[in-house]
Amino acid sequence: MSELFKMPSRGAPRSEAARHARRAYRQRFSFSQMIFIFVIIFLFMPLFVLILYSFNGSKGMNWTGFSLVWYEELFFHSDDLWRAFKNSIIIALSSAGTATILGTLGAVGVHWYRFKIRGYVQAISFLPMILPEIIIGVSLTIFFAGIKMNLGMITIYIAHTTFNLPFVFLMVRARLDEFDSSIIEAAHDLGATELQSLLKVIIPVAMPGIVSGFLVAVTMSLEDFVITFFVSGPGSTTLPLYVNSAIRYGISPVINALSVVMILGTVLMTYLLRNFLKYIASK
Repeated sequence: MSELFKMPSRGAPRSEAARHARRAYRQRFSFSQMIFIFVIIFLFMPLFVLILYSFNGSKGMNWTGFSLVWYEELFFHSDDLWRAFKNSIIIALSSAGTATILGTLGAVGVHWYRFKIRGYVQAISFLPMILPEIIIGVSLTIFFAGIKMNLGMITIYIAHTTFNLPFVFLMVRARLDEFDSSIIEAAHDLGATELQSLLKVIIPVAMPGIVSGFLVAVTMSLEDFVITFFVSGPGSTTLPLYVNSAIRYGISPVINALSVVMILGTVLMTYLLRNFLKYIASK
């Protein structure tokens, strides 16, 4: 009986803690974590190489020394590149803004109202997301040719608005699905009209989805090449088109420098907008 009530030795807690530490150490380097680390390195290694060679003094892959010559070339001697970048920004902001307005109104209408072709509207709205970009580009080109519309900035704007709509629609719908409809009924009981309910209740609640949809639309517009290639015309070269034409003659370190600037700008904007979305969601 005395053995049953025998006090544990002082080394028992230490040995138990040591076993937990060894188990945690073994789990720290599990197979899934090794695969994760490998994938991260595989994805980000090209970016590290790009950043490194943007500071290379020569055009080739041979490292000749640290230099800022390509950043000087980028900011002071690349008028065509900045013109293409300006076109991309104009198209991205304008098409994303239009897609955000139309997508938000469409999501609100499909979510709250019941009409005969509601199911067809939902199905058609997702077509630009699932169709290959080359099909969308060819079909839009045929459409613009059929209505005798010259290719240029306007046609790029229309095309980008078209394929950005589903992304905004989906994100706003996802936000509205979590919305308590009783708040709308309470607003109507207090005398609010449909327009007042939309502007003062629905839009503020859906704002995180609206902002997220706008940012996704801007990103999709900035990086699109295939559709833009089919619907662009003289004087409407965007940044992806310029980069594609430039690399035909070899990758210029100026493109590397521009990529580094865009990466830094994207990281900064992501950080600021992340805090902004947190602030909106907390309201």
